[in-house]
Amino acid sequence: MSAPNSLPAALRELLQAHRYGAAVQTVDLVETHISWVLLAGDYAYKIKKPLKLPFLDFSTLALRKRYCEDELRLNKRFAPDIYLAVLRVRASRQYGLQLGGSDDADGVVVEYAVQMRRFNEAGRLDRVCARGELTTAHMRDLADTVAAFHQRAAVATATGADAHFGSPEQVLAPALDNFHNLAQLIPAAAVQQRLAALCAWTVTQHHALAGLMQARLQAGRVRECHGDLHLANMVLIDGRVRLFDCLEFNEELRWTDVANEIAFTYVDLLDHAQPGLANGFVDDVLSRSGDYKAARLLPFYAVYRAMVRAKVAAIRAGQSDGGVDDALVCIAQAEQVVAPRTPRLIITHGLAGCGKTFASDKLLYNDAQARTLRLRSDVERRRLFGLERHQHSGAAINAGIYNASAHDRTYTHLQQTARSLLRAGWTVIVDAAFLRRAERDAFHALADANGAGFAILAPQADVTELRRRILARQATGSDASEATVDVLEKQLQWIEPLEDDERARTLG
Repeated sequence: MSAPNSLPAALRELLQAHRYGAAVQTVDLVETHISWVLLAGDYAYKIKKPLKLPFLDFSTLALRKRYCEDELRLNKRFAPDIYLAVLRVRASRQYGLQLGGSDDADGVVVEYAVQMRRFNEAGRLDRVCARGELTTAHMRDLADTVAAFHQRAAVATATGADAHFGSPEQVLAPALDNFHNLAQLIPAAAVQQRLAALCAWTVTQHHALAGLMQARLQAGRVRECHGDLHLANMVLIDGRVRLFDCLEFNEELRWTDVANEIAFTYVDLLDHAQPGLANGFVDDVLSRSGDYKAARLLPFYAVYRAMVRAKVAAIRAGQSDGGVDDALVCIAQAEQVVAPRTPRLIITHGLAGCGKTFASDKLLYNDAQARTLRLRSDVERRRLFGLERHQHSGAAINAGIYNASAHDRTYTHLQQTARSLLRAGWTVIVDAAFLRRAERDAFHALADANGAGFAILAPQADVTELRRRILARQATGSDASEATVDVLEKQLQWIEPLEDDERARTLG
């Protein structure tokens, strides 16, 4: 909490509880570097400071009104029950300062405030994480929320006034600025060498990815995003993950490739020492969106985000005469992202209900390097044929999206996508039945052709347990698999068990 005198004298009356009604007994003040937030009863009132900084301009009342209105509009996209209104702050001789009122109310408008409904701060995801309570279920819920938000967010056009958003040139400039600023903030020779290496990597990667960046702009992957999607701007309300406090004051930072936004949360989870959750979050978002080309860009944007954090930490260290340890942690994080690694291609093998998805979940959420993605045949098959993730196809055995042609098309798509991800440095799990030796051999050859390791994940269960699991799964209707007990009976006829050389490659 801030001291009362941190609020300008002209606004200090707003600290008086009686101005908010009889139900409010106290008013607390929270101060950030760009705003004051008054906490009164069930509501919070955010007032923007009259500042002009390199990345924002709140210097006039008209600008503060505009950005209050933008804050309300933008946050209502995902939190309409939290962001309620923009209120006038009026000053009159008779009543002093008052919040709200119509255009013709008495008094002069001296400020504007965004009215928000308060929530329990203990539910903020950074605090949930600090308590060790952040779970895979939270990450799946967050992935649902983010993927759905990105799907409906406004799209930048490649030829209009907003065509520069997300363009290769616009992406590179702030990335290079980070290195320039850090070189001035941390003059130590050893750190300079590390920054130079990361800068060279960034330039090389940008050159290789520029075509993809432009193609994604043209394909509508640059959107009006949240812009500040870290754990402190997410909260659990009634057990569900909600977004809030998006970046309203800078279009350049808000309009971005969705891959850049995903990278922000990814890096923040890494910063919270949660690589497994970071890995699972990215996998869940891409599985929902099908946007696997974003994975090629994610390391580039992750380094950019880590360098932004390093710069902010170095600036704060300079302001407080403190050390630069926090900045060095962020630099090390970026170095971990760019470190060479040999990816693996892991395929699953087994009958319906044997636990392939459950076992691959463990691999995803236990990846200490946070560089594993999973392709589920059940999900990708539906996507290929225009169905939603959990939409039932109604197809019979060996018919519709499960006939021989559809099967071959699905496995070809899995091969092509896995190839792209391996070449981008990601370990890939392909979650499919792989009942036939020829299918397994084709993916083994794919791994060899791309310099990747190869392994088979083959969980086991007896037939009675398989039948029980399938029936239980059908009863909930919450899984992407459409396998029935009849499908299991057919698989028992078709399956070609692992041979000795394959069993030598199985994961324990």
